[in-house]
Amino acid sequence: MKDPMRLIDRFCYRHPNFGIPNLMRYLTIANVVFWILGTANSVLLSYLSFDAALILRGQVWRLVTFMVYPPSMGMLAFLVFYFYYWMGSTLEQYWGTAQFNVYLLIGWFITVVYGFLVYFLGGYRIRIDAQYLYLSMFFSYAALFPNQQVLLFFFIPIRMKYMALIDAVYFILAVVSNPFPFNLLPIVAVLNFVIFFSGTLMRNLPRKPSASTVNFRKASRQIRQEQRQQLYHHKCAVCGRTDTEYPGLEFRYCSRCAGYHCFCIDHINNHIHFTE
Repeated sequence: MKDPMRLIDRFCYRHPNFGIPNLMRYLTIANVVFWILGTANSVLLSYLSFDAALILRGQVWRLVTFMVYPPSMGMLAFLVFYFYYWMGSTLEQYWGTAQFNVYLLIGWFITVVYGFLVYFLGGYRIRIDAQYLYLSMFFSYAALFPNQQVLLFFFIPIRMKYMALIDAVYFILAVVSNPFPFNLLPIVAVLNFVIFFSGTLMRNLPRKPSASTVNFRKASRQIRQEQRQQLYHHKCAVCGRTDTEYPGLEFRYCSRCAGYHCFCIDHINNHIHFTE
């Protein structure tokens, strides 16, 4: 199965100006504004959530406003807003504006499809916000920066991979404790993470040990021969992109890998090191 990230990478490369720069900033500001307005008048929030029945009756703004429905956590919501903005802006800096916008757009689209499917197929009228979609960014951030240390509640040091495990427990509890089809929403919310990291997840799955060892000298000769045949100088060992297909893409060689291995700028710091 072809890695969907190759299609996304190709789209973003061909459309570098796609999307809204600093999108997470605007979404966070909107969340804060509606949290303040909702505190003054809670009825206002009822007009923001996704509701398939009401959308079909003409309230089409709900297709968008559910993305800025604020969490009901009291003053702790501002801590959540901070994490939303911090993770989203960091992911945009790492991926680029186009790829980050595609990430949120895919999550938005899958959520909307889910909302209409449960309404049309099962007759379930549920109200949806983007809480799980934003929380799923923890998984993406932790996959890219697993050992980065953050201060939980601003004073408890914890690595992002452990934060993601806590987030995963929260998602699992939501799936187990909520009735059908409400319990599917956390699963739906992480599908965009699966799409973006499916290739990495598959490569990191444990494999049965092979009786034969890898001959890295032979592999390097094969790479050089392939380069001569394909008329390119650099090819990423993770995603397979070459400097011929993507002339503007930067490539580097990893000094921590054993052997002769080249990586694009997106994967030079995000790959499993080759060992002898």
